[in-house]
Amino acid sequence: MELLTIIIVFVVATIISSLVKSRSVIEGLAVIATGFSLLLASHMAYTVSVSGPYASWSFFQIDALSAIVLLIIGSISFAVTVYSVAYLRQETKKGIVGFTRVKQYFMLSNLFTAAMFLAISANSPIFAWISIEATTLSTAFLISFYNKPSAMEAAWKYLIINSVGLLLGFFGTLLYFTALSTDSETGFVSWQLLLDNSGQLDPLLAKIAFVFVLIGYGTKVGLAPMHTWLPDAHSKAPAPTSALLSGVLLTVAFVIILKFKIITDASVGADFSQQLLIVFGLLSIIISAFIIFNQKNYKRLLAYSSIENMGILALGFGFGGVGIFAAVLHLLYNSFTKSAMFLAIGTIFLKYSSTKIAHIRGAITALPITSVVLFAGLLSISGIPPFGTFLTKILILTSGMKAYPIFSMLIILPLTILFIGFFRHVVKMIFGNKPSLVKIGEDDWRLFVPPALLIGVVLYLSISIPPFLERLIASAVLMF
Repeated sequence: MELLTIIIVFVVATIISSLVKSRSVIEGLAVIATGFSLLLASHMAYTVSVSGPYASWSFFQIDALSAIVLLIIGSISFAVTVYSVAYLRQETKKGIVGFTRVKQYFMLSNLFTAAMFLAISANSPIFAWISIEATTLSTAFLISFYNKPSAMEAAWKYLIINSVGLLLGFFGTLLYFTALSTDSETGFVSWQLLLDNSGQLDPLLAKIAFVFVLIGYGTKVGLAPMHTWLPDAHSKAPAPTSALLSGVLLTVAFVIILKFKIITDASVGADFSQQLLIVFGLLSIIISAFIIFNQKNYKRLLAYSSIENMGILALGFGFGGVGIFAAVLHLLYNSFTKSAMFLAIGTIFLKYSSTKIAHIRGAITALPITSVVLFAGLLSISGIPPFGTFLTKILILTSGMKAYPIFSMLIILPLTILFIGFFRHVVKMIFGNKPSLVKIGEDDWRLFVPPALLIGVVLYLSISIPPFLERLIASAVLMF
């Protein structure tokens, strides 16, 4: 019932926003909708941690991993929405966007967030696919938000590549349905039904199906070599949209791949899916490393960092063992960290009016709080103590050394290059002499409090994990 309520709230907020002409009302509705969704998502996650997985209306199903992602969606969407209010007001002052664009932004963001809630909670893989496709349609318009030729090109590239990818994912989904007899079920085909009938799935067909699913949904995740849309989309979309894309949507799509992995493993064993995840994960990390080192645009810098971290997640689940525990934790840390960093660079863009790394100097003087958040994000995403990503990366490498030592050795060099490249770019932006035309000061508390809270959550979870979240993580690991 809670999930249905969340969807209804977002739909109602969107409908009302389309009818009213008050900017404050539209902004308030978006904040209320995301805040309400955070409360309900937290309640559902706690319920799952205490009582275990549950289904609602036979249309929604929440297991431990889905509950964790619900928390991610609720928390980050609320922070991003609060940030968006101030961000778009600053852009309006500069004459970049008007009321109509602002209205479109909040309406599309509401639909985008609702689609992600649906995708992660849908009991049927078909409805999960429909929801992911819905995120593609809503975010395509957000990527082209500024109506510039480069933004339009990025939006079309995003739309075409992801639509083709998801079409492959849909074909793979249908192949799993061959395990079902014509009279075995009436109504929706659920994830649990596919798992229960995985023994009836032809092993060769199961492997082919997972390849299609991994390539299809892997396009949405941004795994290399299906990643080509991601840097362009992230660099052209508004910073808050990039925060949702990188911190939330990629995670949602990755978890759907994991749901198919569980079914495939039950049919043919874990080795096949693990080896594929390792290959795509390693390729994603290597490609990101060499592009990040010479990157000129800081939004594209973070985009390639997203590809790298999706690769790390793929390696964690591919290596298995303690790597799965580390990957679940890393999924949490990466989502909050990357969203905080995109919001921080959004504030830097407002102040400096440039996305070029070479044009950003002395950010610590102009934007002290934002710069601290960005630097903390750098430490977190690079796996530097006291942030928990240090532990997760070590554990993933350790699990790899036991099961796949050659692959583990191969990723050490690109991870080192990634750290050096990322560090030198961010340090140049934060320190140095501030341009004389750039004014000093944080312009609005809503531009630095949301990212600061997100990075604060990462730091807190690195030191202490609440008992209910511990139970969810433990249960999520047992799913594999």
